[in-house]
Amino acid sequence: MPLNLFSMIILIMRKDIILVIFMGGFNMKKTALERDFKKIKSQFNQIQEIAKHTKGNALWEHEAAVRKKLNALKELQRENFPDFKNVYDKYLNLLEHISIRIIQDYNKKNNTNFKFENIIKGKRPSYLRSGIISVLITDHIPTFISSEFDRVFPANPKDEYLGARKIKRKIYLHLGETNTGKTYNAMERLKESAKGVYLSPLRILALENFEKLNKEGVKCNLATGEEEIKIEGARHVSCTIEKLNMNEEYEVGIIDEIQMIKDDQRGIAWTRALLGLRSKEIHVCGALNTKELLLKIIEDCGDEYEFKEYTRDIPLVVEDKVFAYKDIQEGDALVTFSKKKVLEIASHYSQLGIKASLIYGDLPPEVRREQYRQFISKENIILITTDAIGMGVNLPIKRIIFMEIKKFDGNEIRYLNSQEVKQIAGRAGRKGIYDVGYVASYRETQDFIGENLEAEDIVIEKAVLGPSEEILKISNLSLREKLALWSTKEEKIPFYRKMDVNEYLIILDNIVSYKLDQGTQWRLLKIPFDVSNDFMMKAFLKYADELFIAKRESLSKPECLFNALYELEIYYQKINLYYSFSKVFNLNFDEEWVYENRGEVSNKISEILEIMYRR
Repeated sequence: MPLNLFSMIILIMRKDIILVIFMGGFNMKKTALERDFKKIKSQFNQIQEIAKHTKGNALWEHEAAVRKKLNALKELQRENFPDFKNVYDKYLNLLEHISIRIIQDYNKKNNTNFKFENIIKGKRPSYLRSGIISVLITDHIPTFISSEFDRVFPANPKDEYLGARKIKRKIYLHLGETNTGKTYNAMERLKESAKGVYLSPLRILALENFEKLNKEGVKCNLATGEEEIKIEGARHVSCTIEKLNMNEEYEVGIIDEIQMIKDDQRGIAWTRALLGLRSKEIHVCGALNTKELLLKIIEDCGDEYEFKEYTRDIPLVVEDKVFAYKDIQEGDALVTFSKKKVLEIASHYSQLGIKASLIYGDLPPEVRREQYRQFISKENIILITTDAIGMGVNLPIKRIIFMEIKKFDGNEIRYLNSQEVKQIAGRAGRKGIYDVGYVASYRETQDFIGENLEAEDIVIEKAVLGPSEEILKISNLSLREKLALWSTKEEKIPFYRKMDVNEYLIILDNIVSYKLDQGTQWRLLKIPFDVSNDFMMKAFLKYADELFIAKRESLSKPECLFNALYELEIYYQKINLYYSFSKVFNLNFDEEWVYENRGEVSNKISEILEIMYRR
């Protein structure tokens, strides 16, 4: 039947609506990218000023930070923002200025006379990727040493794991939104198996699943960097992913939070597990933006796979109204991105007589669990937390409230990305308790939250690789030089990239005076502790003194002189360092004391939080 004028107008209006929706999505993405560009532009003067007043021996951190800014700008180049070239050139000039000072410091220490221009000649891509010292070392190493790397490290990372290559593996991909049962379904399969392993991103999740399995009659061991618990007759293990035993075979394996495969430091553990886990059946859980990468790796390994996408059953509603402190409700979780802010907000509500559970990164797992318990039981009616809430923990949260939209990521203060917003917001709503999840925000940031919830996540294109112990087989170079050289060598397979080795280099710089063999240096690199914390670095070097200078057969136990919150948190970390250092070097140590004191410290921290923030 021919269309009349009215129906044609309706069709045109519908097209207009489609166009508006399309343009709206485009504009949201454009706005977010423009905001990123303006942020990088506005930071230049501050970064330049800090670099100007930094000593030569500490400049490499700033060089790495500026290189990251240049990489971020490169990704924005196609947007043709006004002033883009000027901003990019300013960062490039700053990078070169920093690199020249680094070379001057290197020449002074090593009685050499290298020139910046000569070093980067024909090597600019490597320079922008890895930094001036890495290019210097690479460019002045004989060809036969470079060929040693090719001999020791296979061209394709999958070939480092020959044991896994001999097994006919099937990978089950559970990918999708937060709080949708991905890990639950995988764990149900593990329970049915004769021998299984759950690989956790966090100690608290490894502990939680260890206890859950044993409570349900599935005997399971626990292995983390801080403790090992063996249950008689257990054939399953729940462990942090770094503790995976690569020589053990399993019937079922679970790799949780696979999106961590892109993390500059820890991503190596997820790549290693995906490539090397010896199990016929592997369940991989995490975000959907890893799918393309995972399929490339799986197909390259010759493994079979099945894919299931998970979406929320519970709707997520973004509130239009700006959140105010007086609007607090039972079941709210207020999210901020620093311990200081968590405690400030807690203090405010404490004065109003509102009890809150508190979660932030420095809290021991035992304290976190108690805080979770009090929120679940409604002893505390609200939760105040950092983004530690975003990973793995399912709680009865009615509403997520973003108190901030920026976080410090270890290198800089930046806006949250869409994946982070979705992962945190996705904690709102709990089937059977809150059948709608609500998301609110503070200080007129609803549009930012809404945009990022609707935005398509940036696809994770590369898995992070780390050097294996095979690096010790290469001779005629220090371990520091080998790591620097390894980091500059381009991967032949396009969906892998090198880890950031800066933390390794910091440790090696701090232990150079001990003149240790490289095997011992390598073992020291594997001791987990917060390298950026001066107190922990001093504790680490104190143990190095005791072991390598005083030649002690056991380490001194750490002490805590003050029962203040920060001192207790550091003391807990020192107990863990005492444990890990002793385990790595097979030293005699008081394991019973470790567990007792962890418990005592956790109780004291809980008491302080109770007194200060739950009046």
